[in-house]
Amino acid sequence: MDAPRRIARGFDRLARIALAILIAGLGAAIGAQQGPTISSRVNVVTLFATVHDADGRVVKNLMRDDFVLLEDGAPQKIDYFSLESDVALTIGLLVDTSRSQTGVLEQERRASYKFLDQVLREGKDQAFVVHFDLQVETLQDPTSSRSELESALGRLQIPDRNSTLVFSAIKDASQDLMHPLMGRKAFILLSDGVAFKEPTSITTAIEYAQRADTIIYPIRFSDPVPFSQPVVGAILAIASEHGKQGLHRMANETGGAYFEVTASQSIEDIYSQIEEALRNQYSIGYTPARAQSDGKYHKIKLTTKERHLTVHTRAGYYAK
Repeated sequence: MDAPRRIARGFDRLARIALAILIAGLGAAIGAQQGPTISSRVNVVTLFATVHDADGRVVKNLMRDDFVLLEDGAPQKIDYFSLESDVALTIGLLVDTSRSQTGVLEQERRASYKFLDQVLREGKDQAFVVHFDLQVETLQDPTSSRSELESALGRLQIPDRNSTLVFSAIKDASQDLMHPLMGRKAFILLSDGVAFKEPTSITTAIEYAQRADTIIYPIRFSDPVPFSQPVVGAILAIASEHGKQGLHRMANETGGAYFEVTASQSIEDIYSQIEEALRNQYSIGYTPARAQSDGKYHKIKLTTKERHLTVHTRAGYYAK
């Protein structure tokens, strides 16, 4: 091989070596700028909590260090904290249209529209309307339109046959309407809580609401049923008390609050209290110590260092 060809091949080899060094250097520089790639997903649990004092007033001035958080009895570090009044809100209005509601339906209709009109913020919040009796039916999908919500409320009516699928309504609305949505979510449940010909259990209903991260605010409101026989009266009294206990349980386990329309507390008064609670929720987020989600139910206990304060938040969650 002559000298010029040997010199050319030498230069070519040196060029390839230089190019390899340059590429390696650029790769190292880019890696240093981007940092390590995180492939695992961090599972943050978010709670929305409302705090009341001993007189029932909403407490709005607490800080992160005022709260104590336990999961399955183990202390948790609160990573994220804020007073959330600006996060998008979805309200599901679940209306009992069984025959026990005959005398109160018009009051529910008027008060519900007024509540939604006051609470929903244009372009941010939305609501939907579901009624239940012998079936569960969505009268209006999630919308911000006042006119569409008013129209849906206007279509509420009492059927001739009697059935109350209250737990099915919570299950279906949680799974089909709430679960795909983000942000703050709450059910307003207008019912006496007495289930009749109901295939779904209250435990299942609560589980679906919890999986959809949805708070339940039950409002016990019904038309007193007249009776003349002592046996009938005893049966109705037992059913009524059972329904009341169920409404309390749904509120407690999802982080809501139980309300009852009485002579001293109108449905309008109750809606005002729910509105204030929704406008003054604390958002609390933490990362469990588990390396990955296990799909199990985990109990949550959130309290404050001030023992006279009461915290309303969900009792637990299903790790996704």
